[in-house]
Amino acid sequence: MRQKRRLEAFDKSVRNKFNIYNSIFLNLPYSSGNQTGIMIPVLYESCRKGLHEGENPVQILDTFFRDFASITDEQQKIDFMFSVIQYVERQVVLFDSIEDAAFAELRNLGSYHTIVDFVNGAATKPDKEFLREKLSDFSARIVLTAHPTQFYSPAVLDIIGKLRTLIADNNLNEIDLSLQQLGLTSLINSKKPSPLDEAKNIIYFLRNVYYQSVGSLYSYIKENSGQKDFKNYNIIKLGFWPGGDRDGNPFVTAAITRSVIDELRMSLMKCYYQDIKDLQLKLTFRYADELLNGLKDRIYSAMFDPEETISLEEILEPLAQIRALIQSRYHGLYISDLDNFIDKVNLFGLHFATLDIRQDSSVHTRAVENILKSRGYINESLHELSDDQLLRLVLDDSIRINPEDAGDEVAIDTVLNISQLHDLQLRNGEEGCNRYIISNSNDKYSVLFVYALFRWTGRAGLPVNFDIVPLFETMEGMQNAGRTMQELFAVQEYMNHLQHRNTRQTIMLGFSDGTKDGGYLQANWSIFRTKEILTEICAQHNIKPIFFDGRGGPPARGGGKTHRFYAAQSDKIANHEIQLTIQGQTITSTYATHDKFFHNCEQLLAAGLSNSLKRTSHQIAAEHRQLIERLAEISYERYAELKAHPKFIPYLEEKSPLRFYDRTNIGSRPGKRGTKKKLELTDLRAIPFVGSWSQLKQNVPGYFGTGTAISKLVEEGKTEELKRLFIEVPFFKALIMNGMMSLSKCNFALTSYLADDAEYGEFWKMLYDEYLLSVRMLLLISNTTELMEEEPVSKASIQIREKIALPLLVIQQYALQKASAETSLKETYEKLVTRTLYGNINAGRNSA
Repeated sequence: MRQKRRLEAFDKSVRNKFNIYNSIFLNLPYSSGNQTGIMIPVLYESCRKGLHEGENPVQILDTFFRDFASITDEQQKIDFMFSVIQYVERQVVLFDSIEDAAFAELRNLGSYHTIVDFVNGAATKPDKEFLREKLSDFSARIVLTAHPTQFYSPAVLDIIGKLRTLIADNNLNEIDLSLQQLGLTSLINSKKPSPLDEAKNIIYFLRNVYYQSVGSLYSYIKENSGQKDFKNYNIIKLGFWPGGDRDGNPFVTAAITRSVIDELRMSLMKCYYQDIKDLQLKLTFRYADELLNGLKDRIYSAMFDPEETISLEEILEPLAQIRALIQSRYHGLYISDLDNFIDKVNLFGLHFATLDIRQDSSVHTRAVENILKSRGYINESLHELSDDQLLRLVLDDSIRINPEDAGDEVAIDTVLNISQLHDLQLRNGEEGCNRYIISNSNDKYSVLFVYALFRWTGRAGLPVNFDIVPLFETMEGMQNAGRTMQELFAVQEYMNHLQHRNTRQTIMLGFSDGTKDGGYLQANWSIFRTKEILTEICAQHNIKPIFFDGRGGPPARGGGKTHRFYAAQSDKIANHEIQLTIQGQTITSTYATHDKFFHNCEQLLAAGLSNSLKRTSHQIAAEHRQLIERLAEISYERYAELKAHPKFIPYLEEKSPLRFYDRTNIGSRPGKRGTKKKLELTDLRAIPFVGSWSQLKQNVPGYFGTGTAISKLVEEGKTEELKRLFIEVPFFKALIMNGMMSLSKCNFALTSYLADDAEYGEFWKMLYDEYLLSVRMLLLISNTTELMEEEPVSKASIQIREKIALPLLVIQQYALQKASAETSLKETYEKLVTRTLYGNINAGRNSA
């Protein structure tokens, strides 16, 4: 009944409103004589009908141009398609705004657990005490990344925000004007953003959404915690990667990192300044106003000059004096407003968000090798040393280095950056930058080399005020993770470092590269099991493990309904914090408004709390584990066969828009690691890899192998066991539900013409067969008749988005085929392919 009411509300507040405002939008005159808007419904119907009848996108559009648009000139056809793209991109923005405006209404009709539910639902005294302790210690860290799937400029984001408000108020006249403004405003960057540009774009959300939202969420938790003196300023933490993540991005330099640190601090000072101005309208009392004026002037001086720094004590001390004054002389008037601001200062400090540093382990290895070579310890390679010899050198505090000793340009800048990190902590506080993440960690030296570089660049004999975080992201890396951490904990000097870091070890697991390497089921189960193994190892050494999940937008990269996974962790996985990356479309689709941020953060916290209460801990029975293990193994074998197929990479290069990702002005980072001419899967970035499958509407990384695995067990007579697995194991159900989302976004009709392709026909049929099998098997074990049957609102949203994007997808396939043929307009068709990427990315919301 609840789902029915939500779907009715969706139809009324989203679907119907979109139909109304879309009809207005498509009839707006953006240029004289342009009839594109009114032709889009006709184009959509031509695409839908043509694909249903098995036509090639080239046939579909040629028929449309001949029978409906009366366009025969090739250049005019191209111009029309570019115009369609511009309209469809804005249709996506319009639908986003309408859906966002209806978010609160749809949320209120849902069945979600809140902090209040847990506090009020704690029936026994032990439960209440446990919950109080958990709230006082628990934390959720949301780390904003710059991965290139969100590219709207602040100007466009402002229009979207305005549209959202106008739609909620049904202000038709202003909506009309805003739609015209949207139609005339460019949605894409004219050039590739620099890492600093990316940082500023994400800081937009910090200033305009998260500053107030984090403060409001903290006040809400404080008020409902059942504790008079609640002070857990870590309960919601923000992390930040733009300007710190240099893994594979040569444009992130030490200078960029310093600039981003300053930009974060100065942007925060602007938020503080505005809050102080608001307080001045209320705290008009003698002495209090003088203290506020002095503080305002001090913060103003730190707002624009990066060299004009301020300490946290300089902010908190006058606020404490003002509070005491109001309490003693002015009857506590407006003290709650002042307390809210003091809480914000304690939450955000000087840093706004913690800038993480990330680099690939191979860069540190090269740096250490070159340093030891320059000192005469080795001739050419680290392999000349025994493990004991290398360990002694790595722990040698007498070594002093200059960045130039590291060898190549990237290694030199990496060491230069490490050498400046202590100074950056002085500018923004230790919380401003205190985590160093090592991609592709594969042994203890991945961590110890970084630990050495910190000490060799000036911290010898001094504490290293950084958490050094290994990132395990491949099947091999996860298989070796237990041994790596055991060997690391056997190094006393490193254990001493962990004691200095409150006996906590943060460990990152990479869903994106994990899925690319091992396939959907195997990667997710491997990460789950790795967490269990590492939890046990850390317990043996009295270390508190903190797991940091590198998640992307779609299920293929650990995305989808992520709170399901955190509510479904087993009792063998440490649950001290929830840490995850959010990126690109996930920022705009899940955390871009106050209501969405508040709701989704509360859901993360609620998931962690529910998983901590003993009565809701999830124990996975041995027979269930055996089933999941078999499914993971079989699906991995099937996925490994796919990766080994000689057409796997060529298919992506020739039949998908993969090679065009680097041509977009979305992000600063190259689409692949290294400079090798021949593309290899290991070098390919997860975003273009997953994104290309999404653009093909095949979503292979989000399910491939699942159908084969389930089918194999069904043949063995285990259907009923699989159905019980779906019902009784929340982790498995979360996997299957997210797999259904991936399958729901597939449309193999778009590329069905490839079934007859001489080179790729057999490969395409293999993909299609697995898709059909996966749909049948997921419906079978879930006892449903259609995909996403339990999530009708999400399903309806996907259907509308897919309908909006269909003309873009057909245009993309049309242009890909034209560009691969002999034509004088090859370059123009390639630009057309590139241009379609933007709208398709945003229409999917979590496509990459």
